[in-house]
Parts: sequence; C-alpha cells; structure tokens
Amino acid sequence: MTVVIARSNSPESEAALAAGLVEAKRRGEDAVIFQLDGQQLDPDTPELEGVSVAHRFPEPRGRDATGDLLDVAGEVDASLIVVGIKHRSPVGKLFLGSAAQQLLLEANAPVLAVKSTR
Repeated sequence: MTVVIARSNSPESEAALAAGLVEAKRRGEDAVIFQLDGQQLDPDTPELEGVSVAHRFPEPRGRDATGDLLDVAGEVDASLIVVGIKHRSPVGKLFLGSAAQQLLLEANAPVLAVKSTR
C-alpha cells in the first residue's frame, strides 16, 4: 500500500509532506507525492527520509485537481491520504469551499489533515 501526500507551495503542504513521509516510514510503505501546483521536489531523488517516493500530477486539461488526487489514491490503493489545511472561518468555508473538505468526504482511504506550525 502507499501513502499519498497532497503538496503545493505552501506552509500547510510542507507540513503535510513532513507528516506524510514520517507516516510512510512508520508503516514501511512507499509514498506518492501529488503535486497540486505543478512544482516538484527533485525528480531524480527516488527516496526522501528513507521512503521510496514517486511524483504524480493533476491532469493538465482537468479542472478538478482534488478529483485527480482521489483518482490517484484509488489507483495506488492508498492506505492514507495526507493533506495540509489552514484555519478558515465558518463563513469562509461556506462561500469558498474546501479541497480538504472534499477529500475528507469523498476519499476511500483515511485522511490525515495536518496544520502548519507557522
């Protein structure tokens, strides 16, 4: 099985990456880093923190990166999905929606939501 880590260029995503790698190492599993914003870590680095890592990206013509992330999680039979979250007010959640909320509601694997310490 595999730990899927959602990543973009934000402090919340860096916290998710760190937590996801720790969890993958603890479980003795590989990790798939799903690059939400197209940026990636060094692609020639097959291992981070002692964990075998693969990179996946949203469909270039797709409109729903969260749906693509859920598809990847299904393809790799994810044992866990790790996502970074930030504090939002109830009104902000109502009007803006939330990719993390969509993951929590639609994922077939457990979701670990991680806050940034910054």
